Amino acid sequence: MAKVIWTVKADRLFDKYVFNAFLEYGQKTSKKWMQERIFFADRVAKHPESYVLEPLLTERKRQYRSCMILGRFKIVYYYAKSSEIIHVVDIWDMLMNPIKLSNRIK
Repeated sequence: MAKVIWTVKADRLFDKYVFNAFLEYGQKTSKKWMQERIFFADRVAKHPESYVLEPLLTERKRQYRSCMILGRFKIVYYYAKSSEIIHVVDIWDMLMNPIKLSNRIK
């Protein structure tokens, strides 16, 4: 089973989205965010390559994958096979400009 590690940037962004969800929609929605994170971590730890390759990042050195959550957000990660670590690098709000989103990952 692979280990899931969130970058500081991705973790802070996730916390921001949860906090905003709580302010805008209440506890039920923020709880849904937390459930999605747990489900993602469980699945990706067992099956690191089960999510699709991210089309906006196919020309990068690493194979970035993404998991759609809550209908409009993507958790973007890559899997380091040699160390069996999944690196969650960003969360994208798909209402934003895709070019700007892909430029956030170096």
